[in-house]
Amino acid sequence: MKILLINPPNCGRSIPEERYGLDSIRQIFRGEPLALEVLAGNLAGHDVRILDLKAEPDGMQHCLETFRADLVAFTAVTCEANTVLRLAGELKESCGAPVVVGGSHASSDPSFFNDPAVDYVVIGLGKASFAELAAAIEAGNPTGAIPGVAVTRPGGPLSFAPRRYGPPDLAEHAPPRYDLVAANRGSYILSAIGSQLGMVVSAFGCPYSCSFCCISSQTGGRYLTHSIETVLRDITLLGDIPVIRLVDANTFGNIGHARLLAEAIVAAGIRKHFIADVRSDTVVRHPNLMRQWKEAGLRAVVIGFEEIADGDLTFFNKENSVAVNDEAIAILHELGITIVGDFIVSPDYDDARFDALENYVTRRAIELPILTVLTPLPGTPLHGEMQGRITLRDLDYYTLTNAVVPTRLGEKRFYEQYARLTKSFHANAKL
Repeated sequence: MKILLINPPNCGRSIPEERYGLDSIRQIFRGEPLALEVLAGNLAGHDVRILDLKAEPDGMQHCLETFRADLVAFTAVTCEANTVLRLAGELKESCGAPVVVGGSHASSDPSFFNDPAVDYVVIGLGKASFAELAAAIEAGNPTGAIPGVAVTRPGGPLSFAPRRYGPPDLAEHAPPRYDLVAANRGSYILSAIGSQLGMVVSAFGCPYSCSFCCISSQTGGRYLTHSIETVLRDITLLGDIPVIRLVDANTFGNIGHARLLAEAIVAAGIRKHFIADVRSDTVVRHPNLMRQWKEAGLRAVVIGFEEIADGDLTFFNKENSVAVNDEAIAILHELGITIVGDFIVSPDYDDARFDALENYVTRRAIELPILTVLTPLPGTPLHGEMQGRITLRDLDYYTLTNAVVPTRLGEKRFYEQYARLTKSFHANAKL
């Protein structure tokens, strides 16, 4: 069976640009569509193609003319959901193949895709369940009882059997199909490092439950790790690409696994730079683990500091404190590990809070601060808490750079402050 996997184009919209001409917040990172490469790896026996519309924005028509797909699947984050529905409708008209949608938005808010343009919604980690669905469709077998896969019922409620995610869902025997995006490999570059970037997954899910995060829906709240051998295999498959982004939500969620992986990288003689996500309390509790990873090639860590006051961290159910964040910053600086610090700017910010954030980041010399606007993504606990305040429901604007609830400052002033800090923080930032 011919299966077409589609990564949607860059399609989020920006209030700061559209209304006020502020473009300094624009940060488009064109990374490889790893989720689709992973899905493709477990589709042995099928003729699979990946269409990356972020790298080939005009590639749809040519692909449809040269590859008559029997099954089409999209991945989508929240700000891409509307575009995926539109593209799915166009595909249904042009080729008539069944359409499947998966990804983070489908997992957090599956009912959004209960639409005539979509036939199936894959909820959560889909490597095994999508392969099961493809096999059932090819064989002409019933598709309504595959756990984690919902058959759409436009006009009626979406129902499905939840999947109990575990090791079989990782399908570790099947490596990602990195070869399917080889033609676009030269465009997968992170400007902050001025180098090609490859992506590898070592774990899925996260053992924590921050209220703004949609990660837990991917694995039903579980934290699953790939075997050490699997991670080494996937790193090796990327050849001479010098920088590897471990795209796990929390690479160090299992300390024992993280130690073994660092040891194995060194023992295998792998000489690459790594970028990984870590919690600040993990750094503080396990500084020797960070030292071990530094020796294995850890170049930078992404840390969700989120806020600079303990009360705000409690609101996010972060299970952390500013004091711990500060201690982690000191440890990482001592080790020479670059910090990519994620901060959430609340629409409730006034000028004083913008100034406080600027002072905090500057005094701690965080190398690459990333600012996002607090966005209650559908399906998250935060969305339920803030439901009554939401005034902007067009998902095109759910890019994490737009306020979807009213701002305390005048809107123009809020975005001017946000754009000013973003521009200032990124002026000399480099990994």
